[in-house]
Amino acid sequence: MDLLFLGTSSGTPTRARNVSGLALLEDSGKGWYLIDCGEGTQHQLLRTPLTLHGLRAIFITHVHGDHCYGLPGLLASAGMARREEPLEIIAPEGIEPWLRSTFAMSHTWLPFELRFRAVETLGQWRSSQVRVEATALSHRVPSYGFSFTEARPDPKLAIDRLARDGIPRGPIWGQLARGFDVEHEGRLLCSDDYLDYGRPPRRFVIGGDNDRPALLAEACQGAHVLVHEATYGQAVTQATGNPFGHSTAAQVAGFAQQAGVPNLVLTHFSARYQPGSNRGHSIEEIRAEAAAGYEGRLFLAEDFLRLHLDRTGALQPSARPT
Repeated sequence: MDLLFLGTSSGTPTRARNVSGLALLEDSGKGWYLIDCGEGTQHQLLRTPLTLHGLRAIFITHVHGDHCYGLPGLLASAGMARREEPLEIIAPEGIEPWLRSTFAMSHTWLPFELRFRAVETLGQWRSSQVRVEATALSHRVPSYGFSFTEARPDPKLAIDRLARDGIPRGPIWGQLARGFDVEHEGRLLCSDDYLDYGRPPRRFVIGGDNDRPALLAEACQGAHVLVHEATYGQAVTQATGNPFGHSTAAQVAGFAQQAGVPNLVLTHFSARYQPGSNRGHSIEEIRAEAAAGYEGRLFLAEDFLRLHLDRTGALQPSARPT
């Protein structure tokens, strides 16, 4: 499973960074999930191998524009590309009426169905590849984090249980092995009841804007990767006296260390942090501040950074071309 960063700036874009957008890619390389969709996300996608036909679902962490203003254009482009498969959008309740009003005002017609799920009452969302749960965070508006857990890590049919329950060999076994529940002789056979797994599932925790990283403590139990905003360093928040509902690099690093998350990816950086800058603040301040409090594998996201989480839980920059 891969992470592909489409935008890593906070608030406004810079020449090097677009506003928030992150893709989570299935192992097959065909399907993917979008977390946040800031303005210009569809332009960023043009520089990747991802297609709008392969998009499985969209998850929006909160209603601030740098996390959702790209939705109308991206969805309209999906329609122009003749997408027909329904698309689920898991987002705060306000996103649905805003999008429907925008499409009505602009006379935009989509050839596919939009299926909205309010994150406030999500519970759990599942596909054949991942299980997703939401965690309420702390920000100036309601904000959420999403945990993506691999649904079927190296599945193998439990032959003994199939034999015990008198389930005949043949197509039924094949359907159960592929993760489908099957009706047989008047009862429903659940795939999960007849599969064993060869390893623990991989888990990514991806936070929205948040000034209390510890709210993700439960979600991070057993997680391999935490992706979290580090909008500012401590020097800026101390100088201004206001974190504006965001976390510092030190806060996130300290939490990740305490939670035992082996891989930490920081993103959503204020535009004041520039690479190798002789003026103002350098992005290396963020790196040094986080590294001082975290002993795991640390990454500072850049636009188009692609990270691969292998089946052992090791996170590495992907050699696959973008």
